[in-house]
This record gives sequence, C-alpha cells and structure tokens, in this order.
Amino acid sequence: MVWRFFVLLAVISSAPAYAGQPDHKRIMILHSVGREFRPWNEYAKTMRAELDRQSLWPLDVQEHSLVAARSADVNSETPFLQYLQALYANHPPDLVIGVGAPATSFIQRNRQQLFPATPVLFTTIEARRVQHSALTANDTVVAVTHRFLVLFESFLKISPDTKTIAIVNGDSPNERFWRGEMLKELKPLEGRIEIRWYDKLPYEDTLKQLAALPPHSAIFWYQMVADAAGVAHEGDRALTRLYNVANAPIFTHDDSFFGREIIGGPMHSALVRSRSAVSVAIRILGGEKPGDIKTPPSEFAAAKYDWRELQRWGISEARLPPGSEVLFREASAWEKYRWQIAAACGVVLLQAALISILLYERRRRCFAEVEARQRMSELAHVNRYSMAGELTTSIAHELNQPLGSILVNTETAALMLDSPTLDVSELKEIISDIRRDDQRAGEVIRRLRSLLKRAPFEAREIDLNDMVGETFDLVSGLAHAREVTVESALSAIPLPVKGDRVQLQQVLLNLFMNAADAMAHLDKSQRRIIVRTARDRDFAEIEIADHGPGILAGKLEEIFDPFYPSKPSGMGMGLSIARTIVEAHDGEISAENWSGKGALFRIRLPLVLTSALAAS
Repeated sequence: MVWRFFVLLAVISSAPAYAGQPDHKRIMILHSVGREFRPWNEYAKTMRAELDRQSLWPLDVQEHSLVAARSADVNSETPFLQYLQALYANHPPDLVIGVGAPATSFIQRNRQQLFPATPVLFTTIEARRVQHSALTANDTVVAVTHRFLVLFESFLKISPDTKTIAIVNGDSPNERFWRGEMLKELKPLEGRIEIRWYDKLPYEDTLKQLAALPPHSAIFWYQMVADAAGVAHEGDRALTRLYNVANAPIFTHDDSFFGREIIGGPMHSALVRSRSAVSVAIRILGGEKPGDIKTPPSEFAAAKYDWRELQRWGISEARLPPGSEVLFREASAWEKYRWQIAAACGVVLLQAALISILLYERRRRCFAEVEARQRMSELAHVNRYSMAGELTTSIAHELNQPLGSILVNTETAALMLDSPTLDVSELKEIISDIRRDDQRAGEVIRRLRSLLKRAPFEAREIDLNDMVGETFDLVSGLAHAREVTVESALSAIPLPVKGDRVQLQQVLLNLFMNAADAMAHLDKSQRRIIVRTARDRDFAEIEIADHGPGILAGKLEEIFDPFYPSKPSGMGMGLSIARTIVEAHDGEISAENWSGKGALFRIRLPLVLTSALAAS
C-alpha cells in the first residue's frame, strides 16, 4: 500500500499548475489595419503557431481587423466598437491581444466600454506609440524600439558609395507619424546623403520615379498601408512590384519583409518577438497579473543578408558587419555534386595515370624501335659487306672486261702513233672506246660504293623497273661465274615507288644469292632465275623464282624469322633483314613453292599514284 501512496503523490505533483482552470481559453486578437498587411500579418501567424505550441489549454481564438485605421476617419470606429460589444457581451474573452499601434490606440481609447476587466496584451508596437499613462493594472506591453539611424548607417557601411536613399512609406495616420520620427532621427545624415520621400504620390507614380533613381541610390521600405490616393496595399504585391522595377537595392526595418526583395541588414525578428509575446500571454492565461509582467522593448536582431541580392548589387561579403548571417546562398558545384565530382576526378586521374603510363611505354617503344632499326641497319650493312665478298668474282669480272679493253686500246693507240701513217679517224674510235670502258668501270665502282656505303634511310621516288635492272646488272658477273641463267620480264609501264634504292637493292641481292645457292647442286642447264615485275591495282610487284628444291611446306612463314637459316652455311639473318626493309617501305614479302619447280618470293610495294611516272 505504501508504494501506491507514493505513485499517487507523484501523479498529483506532476499535474499542470493550471489544472483547476477552465477546459479552454478564449482569446481575441485585434489587428491594426487588416489581417494580410505586413509586417503585422507575419507576427499574427507566428503568434498563432506559438500559441498552439505553448498553450496548456484548448484555445478559441477570434481575430478582427480595425479597417478604420487605414484612414483618419475616427467616426467609422463607432459601428466596429458596437459590433465588438455585442459579440462579447455574454462571453468576454480571457485575453485580448492588440497587434500594432492602431489596434493599441483603439483599445486604450475604448478600454472601459469594451473589456474593463479583461487582461490586455499590446504587442508588435513601437515603444513610442504606447500611451503609458493610459495603461491599467490589467495591461502589459511587449514593444520594440526602432532606430532608423542605425539602419541607415548599417547600409551605408556595406554600400559606402550610396548618395541617395529613397524612403517608401504610405500615407495612413500611422505612417505619417513615422515620417515625422524618421525626419528627426535622420538629421545627422543631412549633407552626407540625399533623402527622398515617396509618400505623397499614388503608388503607380511612385513606382515610375523609383524605376529611374540616379546611380548610387538605395531604397528604404517602411510600409505601404495606404498611398496618397487612399488605395490600400494588402499582402506582398506592393513590395513585389517595387522589386520588379527598382534599379537600386532595398533594405527595411523588419524581417517580415525579408526573403526575396530585401537585401537585409539589422531588422526586428518576427519569430523572436512573437515567442516573447506568446510567453507573456501564457503567463497571463495562467493567472499572473498583466501589470506585474514587465518586458523591455526588443532591439534589432543580428544583421542578416540575402546572398542573391548581395550578388545582384555587387556588394562584397567582406563589408558585412561581424556576426552577420548570409542566407539563400547558392550551393557551389562542389557542394551540390561532391560525390559525382570526386568520382569524375578519380576517373580523370586514373585515365591520366593510364595515359601517362601508355605515353611512357610508347616512348620506350619508340626508343626501342629506333634502336632496333639502328641495329638492323647496322646488321644490314654487315649483310651487304658479306654479299660484297660473294660478289667479288662478279665485280672483278665486270672490272676486268673494261680495264682489259682499255689496256688493249691503249697499246693499239701507242703503235698507231709510232706508225709513219696515222689514221686519225681510227684513233678517235679507240679514244671513244677507252672513254666508254672507263665509264663502265666507274659505274661498277659506283654501284659497289652505293651498296657498301652506310647512310640513313632516305626515301625517294624511284622506278622499280630501273632499280631491278640495275641490281641484276650488278650480279651479272656472279651469275655468269655460277652458270646461272637470269630471265627477266619487266613491266612495260613505269612502276614508281617511294623508298631507299640501296636497301631495296639489298633485298633483291639477298633473294638472288639465296636462289643461286639453292641451285648450286643442279645441272647448269637447270640453273634458272626468273625475275618479273608487274602492277597489281595500287601496288607494284616483284617476283623472283628459282628451280631449286623449294621450301618445306611447314617452314614458309618461319624462314623470315631471325636466325632461321635457309641454307646450311647461312646465319639466318638475310631474309629477316629483307622482311624488315620491305615492311619499312609499307610493303610485304611472302614466299611460296611454285608448281613444284622451286621457291618463289613476292614483294609488294605501294605505288606513288600521283607520280608523273604513274600517269604515263
């Protein structure tokens, strides 16, 4: 039983302090000029939300608007006063909340006729608008303090080039009062900036003039309840229209206007003030005497700015006061797509690494190819020296013939000179023969030097027929010595190709030597080499065939590999060098056995189709 006692005690102690109060509370909210006029409408919305959040009781909230406050016609208040008296005659509210100065003045003037015993909370009012002498013990105030000079000075600090400030204000009684207050507060700015007032014009004319403000101007928006023509401007439309035509930044005193059109600065906070007012209202509904609740007037909140407007008017964030809050900042690309950018950068870096590796490998390959080409060139040079040794007999034979003829002709000329009768015409023929034989010997030596010289690859346009003919002239002596018959069938049309004459001659010499060696064991009547040139579409072809034993069927591809000898005494490099040279000329070389009579090697080289030789 003891534990039940303690549980009951805990329940009782945790019960609300106002448990003995009625089940619901009735609140009347009186708006100054209408429910949708800023800034009061924003305060009213925030207070309703805060009341629902903080209240310990169900609430019955009734809202009314003092429409008569839009003009100076006091007589129009009487029917509204009678309406309220009749409405709350039998069920007066538990709390009256006056929103704004006009509503506060109306309640204070009619306090005894309306709700003499009902607690009243005056809020959303500047301290100067409260008639403190008329306050009763059932009244309390949650006020604010306007400091217009602070607002203007704050703006001039972030935009020091400003020369003109246009003040947009309505022409209702409350707005006229604030014109007078602003004129007094802003006197220190006289001579520093020009202040222009736009409160004595219809709003349409005001917009036209504000659209043509001089450079280095700014606009201070106070409020627009009713313009000089008596037209009320409810909601956001008046400020939105101004924003659409304004050529200067707009600042204001209350953050109820903040969110799109206003650049910002120190302003009253609707949320802070509404929470403060609702906190006082809850205390009154809970039984506290309003006169005992003293709330000091609230000052401007910390400055806040609209990033979009700062960008629009080119105002640097470095000029903003310390502790300022910048809202509506557009997220940077990194903030929006951080993971996508990181992934893309990773892919790019990976690709860059792969490309770098590939470029490095390509460079190494190029160096290797250059080095291999250089080594192959050196090996080809050695191969040409080796072939020159084998051509010694042929070269000696070719040189002996013209040299022997020169000797014979020289001796004959000497005998003719000793003869008493000199035949001049015959002597001229002898000298002509000597010149011809000398040129022939010189051509043999030139061919040999060309074959043996070590020179870089030099591609020139040559006629394949001429090159083939010249090459087999060079080996004619060797063919005669080895008793090999050379048959040629050269193309009747020129075959222009682009290449190095010496290297292509080396290929043909290699093939000729191999063919001659392959037929060394045959009877001399069977030792035949057939050379043919032809054109096949865009290629020139050279075929060299012999009547030797041919090539083993499984070795047709291997014979071009390095160190694969095609003859017992060979090193296996001749055909490999030949293939390298042909491929360096963008050609191809192949081998086959033809009709069982021997080996046939075919070389294909691209023609120079734009050549004059090709055209012929």
